[in-house]
Amino acid sequence: MFGINELWLFVVSGIVLNILPGPDSLYVIGRSASQGFRAGSAAAFGIGSGTIVHILLAAFGLSAILATSAMAFSIIKIVGAIYLLYMAFTILIGSDESKAVNSNQPQAVPLGKIYYQGFLTNALNPKVAIFFLAFVPQFIDPAATNKAFSFIVLGVIFNINGMIWCHFLAWTSSMASVKISQNTTMVRWLNRTAAGLFGYFGVKLAFSELS
Repeated sequence: MFGINELWLFVVSGIVLNILPGPDSLYVIGRSASQGFRAGSAAAFGIGSGTIVHILLAAFGLSAILATSAMAFSIIKIVGAIYLLYMAFTILIGSDESKAVNSNQPQAVPLGKIYYQGFLTNALNPKVAIFFLAFVPQFIDPAATNKAFSFIVLGVIFNINGMIWCHFLAWTSSMASVKISQNTTMVRWLNRTAAGLFGYFGVKLAFSELS
């Protein structure tokens, strides 16, 4: 169907891959814990939109440029790393500002900005593009008449599963945040931990190699 082989295995594998921790899930958890489910949902939709970009690029062969051109990969990698480090810096600054004003409720970030940041967090990661090129074609029938369409179908299925997982993270994180939001010390250290992890992912991406 649609030129796809072993769809059940693709779905199971995709769910396992979505559950693995990374900057996307970290961003959803951080926004949900600080501003509630709606913020986490906005982050999830932003990440999903970034994933669609990678799906379309990979389906029509544009991501092959990243997989074969060291220069193209390096440019996108550096931009993505800088953005992740910027995210770490802004989270850390926001945590320090909250401490300075001694506020129990940190200033809320607009949902549109949360969506946009989630989109960039995913769209500027060349590893995601290369992942789709390496993973999805394994489940496309070599005899399929329209391989790009098959690729898009599989990509959408993967993205839907990812969105469900991200919304689950948003819900559980927002529920947990109700119990810890009154503890300003814990909130501050959670923000610092999130900033440190974003910094780690940024540095890791910066030193990643084209494989």
